[in-house]
Amino acid sequence: MNTVSGSITLPLTTPPTLWSDPERFLKLMSSPWGRTVIGLQNAISVGTTKFWSERAVSAIHLPVTTGSVSSPMGLGSDSKPVPVDLLGARTYLADSMQFLLEFGTRMAPNGCYYLMPSFRGEDADETHLSQFYHSEAEIPGDLDRVSEVVEEYLRSLCRTVLELCPGSVRATAGTTAHLEEVASRQGGFDRMTFDEAAKLLGNDPRYIRHENEGSGAWRTLTRAGERRLIEHCGGYVWVTHFDHLSVPFYQAFEDGDRLARNGDLLFGMGEVVGAGERHVTAEQVRAGLQLHQVPEDDYSWYVAMRQHAPMLTSGFGLGVERFMMWALQHWDIRDMQLLNRANGQVCNP
Repeated sequence: MNTVSGSITLPLTTPPTLWSDPERFLKLMSSPWGRTVIGLQNAISVGTTKFWSERAVSAIHLPVTTGSVSSPMGLGSDSKPVPVDLLGARTYLADSMQFLLEFGTRMAPNGCYYLMPSFRGEDADETHLSQFYHSEAEIPGDLDRVSEVVEEYLRSLCRTVLELCPGSVRATAGTTAHLEEVASRQGGFDRMTFDEAAKLLGNDPRYIRHENEGSGAWRTLTRAGERRLIEHCGGYVWVTHFDHLSVPFYQAFEDGDRLARNGDLLFGMGEVVGAGERHVTAEQVRAGLQLHQVPEDDYSWYVAMRQHAPMLTSGFGLGVERFMMWALQHWDIRDMQLLNRANGQVCNP
């Protein structure tokens, strides 16, 4: 039971934790949790399509296989690709279709988007899934422009959830006040650079992780560091301009090559949205590849795209299940999957 506004008591919807026992899928059909998850998924899909349609940003249908993963195993990579054998051809399941969104934006003048699954080689835990849904978009413009669009998108998503499934969210979260706050929010979220965040956190190793590999060194936020910043900023904060070696090679450089023109939006469990400005020229892409010690061979087409059509674009990816966690005020992302999927396991249905 949960007390709302000090007087109304609501029974909270609880998940059947399919991830701990996939055979429980039959229980999901009779559980309010299944209806809640489907209702929220539907609201996100409806809201995403509506948001981009109003801005004449094109939906794009993309393959789920790729030879050029967007988080290759170079310096600063936080993602392991998922290799597959496709009838004798070595390829990967896409960890993101961002590269192809960049390709599409050179044909769709207002940009393009998709809502599709992504695949990662890590094991699932409370905040990570090995298969998850990505809401990604690429638009013309710089980091400031795409950050504004992300905030508009979040406000729009919250309004759609409140319109389509407020009751099931309230029955699970005990409240919809957090959705109402964002939906009606005036102005943007707080922002700070990574350098400012590190200073605020006192460079405490509990919050700032220092990495070294070869001749490279970079810093990242721990999950505890993200949550500390969220608390400090009242629930929502952009952290921008990370050490370039802590992000993928394709992010644009800021003042030399030490920092990147990127930003993570932190709320709920931590990072929910990652955004970045891209390199414009082929020479800049080559410099990024060299800095991150990533061979150019697998990305020669990406370099050639810049040579043929240099263009300033920026993009973002929202982790759908992480947004759902925040919407439902639930803190195990594995319960956001309607059906369990884990690396190394054959799962039915």
